[in-house]
Amino acid sequence: MKLHFDAALCVRAKSKVSECEKCILASPDTIRLEENLPAFSHSAGVESAACIGACPTEAFSLSDFSTTEFFFSFLESKVRIISAGMNIPCVSVLSVEHFISLALSSEESIVVDLNGYQERQLLYGIIEARIDEANFILSSFCEKNIETNVDETLEKEQNETQVSSRRDFLSTATIKGAVKQKRVFDDAVQAEELQCFSIDSEMISKIRDKTLPNKRKILFTTLKRVKDINKYETLAKEDVSFVSQKYVDESCTNCQICYRVCPTGALSSNGKFSLIHFDAMLCLKCHLCHDVCESDSIHLQDGFETKEFFEPTQRVLATFDSRRCDDCGAYFTYVSGEQLCSRCLVEEEEAIFLHANAKKMKNSDEA
Repeated sequence: MKLHFDAALCVRAKSKVSECEKCILASPDTIRLEENLPAFSHSAGVESAACIGACPTEAFSLSDFSTTEFFFSFLESKVRIISAGMNIPCVSVLSVEHFISLALSSEESIVVDLNGYQERQLLYGIIEARIDEANFILSSFCEKNIETNVDETLEKEQNETQVSSRRDFLSTATIKGAVKQKRVFDDAVQAEELQCFSIDSEMISKIRDKTLPNKRKILFTTLKRVKDINKYETLAKEDVSFVSQKYVDESCTNCQICYRVCPTGALSSNGKFSLIHFDAMLCLKCHLCHDVCESDSIHLQDGFETKEFFEPTQRVLATFDSRRCDDCGAYFTYVSGEQLCSRCLVEEEEAIFLHANAKKMKNSDEA
C-alpha cells in the first residue's frame, strides 16, 4: 500500500499562513514540508499511516484501503477485534472520531489489539492517546468504550496469518523471480525520490469547495443512535482534538477571510456579509481561521459543550453594520464617515492625489 495525498483537501493549500503540522507530528520520519505543502517519498506506505488518522480533512489515505469502507465492513462482520495485519493495515489510520463512531455503532465491546506495537514508540503513544480521548468523550454521555485487551485466541489467529503469509511468499519465490530483481532495484531507487506537490489551476477550484470529511458524516450518524442523555457536560478544550467552540472579540474587522477559507463552512456569513455564523459540529479544529486572522480576533472557547454532539446549533459570533457603497453598490462593513467601501475610498484618495498633482504641474508650467 502506498501513501496518497490529495493536496486540494489540505488546509495548507487553502492559505500559505496555515500552521497545521498534524501530519508531520504523527509521521515525523516520513513527512516534511516543501513549499508549504507536505512532501514524502514515493515508497511511503503503511509506516506513515498515523498521518491519515491525524489529518483533519482526510487529505491523506492509503491506496487499496478506505477507512470509510473499513468502518462499515467491520460492523457487518462478526469480528469485534481491530488488529493490524488481520483486518486493518495499521490501527493509526483511525481517528478519534472513528473510535467514537465504532463504539456507538456496535452492540458488543470493541477490542483494539496493540500487541504488535512497542510501548516506547511514538506510534503506540499516538494510538493510545486517540483511544483514551475517544473513551473520555464517550464517558461524558454513555457507558460504551473501546478496549485494548489481547487474548490467546487473537494471538493464535495472528500466528496462523503469519504462517500462511510466509507459505504464500515461499511458493512464489522461484528462479523466475530473480530475473526481475534489477527492475525491483530500479523501482526502489525511484521510490525513494521525494514526492512534492504544487497548486495548479485545476486544483484551485477544488480548494474552494466546502467539504465535510466522511469521518465527520459517520460521527453525525452514529450520534443519532444515542438516546436518553440525562445531562450534558462541558469538556476542557485541551481534551477535545477534533472539534471546538469559538468566539469573536470586538477587534474583528469583518475582513471575511476566515469564513472564505474555512474548509467545511463551519464559519459562514449571509448575503450582506453582516454577520459571522459558526457551526461547532462542522469545525475540524484545523486552526486555519485563527492562522489567517490578522487581528487575532477568533478564539477557542475554554470548554466544549457536549450538547453540541446531539443538538448542533448555528451560533452568531459577530454582527456588523453592513451597507451598500454609494459608488459601487457592494456591501461593506460601515464604521463611520462616507458610505464608501475600502476599495472605493482608495480609488477616491488616488483620484484626489492625481488631481492635485496635475494642478500643481499646470501651475508650475504657467509660472
